[in-house]
This record gives sequence, structure tokens and C-alpha cells, in this order.
Amino acid sequence: MSYSPLIDELIDALRCLPGVGQKTAQRMSFQLLERNRPGGLRLAEALQEAVAKVGHCQRCRTLTEDALCRVCADPKRDASLICVVESPADVAAFEGGGEYRGTYFVLMGHLSPIDGIGPADIGIDLLVERAREGVSELILATNPTVEGEATAYYITQQMRQLGVSVSRIAHGVPLGGELEYVDSGTLAHAMKGRRPID
Repeated sequence: MSYSPLIDELIDALRCLPGVGQKTAQRMSFQLLERNRPGGLRLAEALQEAVAKVGHCQRCRTLTEDALCRVCADPKRDASLICVVESPADVAAFEGGGEYRGTYFVLMGHLSPIDGIGPADIGIDLLVERAREGVSELILATNPTVEGEATAYYITQQMRQLGVSVSRIAHGVPLGGELEYVDSGTLAHAMKGRRPID
């Protein structure tokens, strides 16, 4: 169904969000216009300001409005330890855990030759430059997908040439998960990655 041009434009604009289809965008649009116009204005202002002012950290490439993000600017973080992730959301996930005290490098994606995404497109040349600055360990935390694994393999090969120690985060059964609900691929990966109990 077609509405007025401005409503159609709003619905279409909201569809750019991941997981938001026509019906969800329509529901969001009507919610903002019918019941929460102040919230809609606040959303529009926050989005406009964020798009205008948020860029990438000069060191790790995560999203920030400063030249260096809070992690890279923190002198208490271990700069010799770099965790390589695919997106700024991955940085937020690790930071939410509160255990990791090193720094990050955000690839902004993964290798995907089918899509024309090569090493230069995800900044591996910049990662190699950082690794030359005295990195003791590179932790690969790319997603456990075919593309994520290929990306991890490629980075490992690059780091071996530099003599940098490389590790990969563990994958497997989630803490608190019940085995009967875990898929067979995850269980197989967990079994291969088992380690002795100290």
C-alpha cells in the first residue's frame, strides 16, 4: 500500500536497518508519527549528529568521535596485545565482558573473493603495520564462518612472516548452554578444540 510521499519515504528509509522489512518499517513509522513525535525528533537529531561526527579511530578503526577511541587512548591497556575483530559491535561485546585488557583492530568485514573483498579492503596492510610496532600476540576473533576462518588463516600467514605470535579464540558450546540444543557443527568444533584440565 502506498501512503503519502513523506510517510513512504520514512518507511523506505527505515528499511535500511538490518532485519527491518516493509511491515516492521511501517509499524515503526506509525509509532513515531502517531504516538511518539518527540522520540522521533530525538532519533532524527541523534542520528544526524552521529552521522556527521562519528568516524574511525586512527589506530584500531572502531567507531568514535575522537581521533583515538577510549581503548586506544587508555595508557593502562596492553598495546602489545591486539584482538582482531570484524566489526565495532565485536569490540563492544568483548568490552562488555570486562576481562580483556589489550587493544583491538577492527577489520570492518572479512575476506570474501566472491564479493570482491580482498585484504586491502579490510585493512590487513594497516594491521601488518601495527604488528611491526612491537606486538607480542595477535588474537584472532573473527566469526566462525567460512569467510571468518579464511580471514583468520590469511592473517596468520601474514603474521608468521613477521614472527608475531598468533592465537585464535575458542569456539564451541556456550556457557550455560545445554548440549541437546547445540548444533552438531558447534559440538564437533568444541570436541576438536578440547583441552586438558589442569
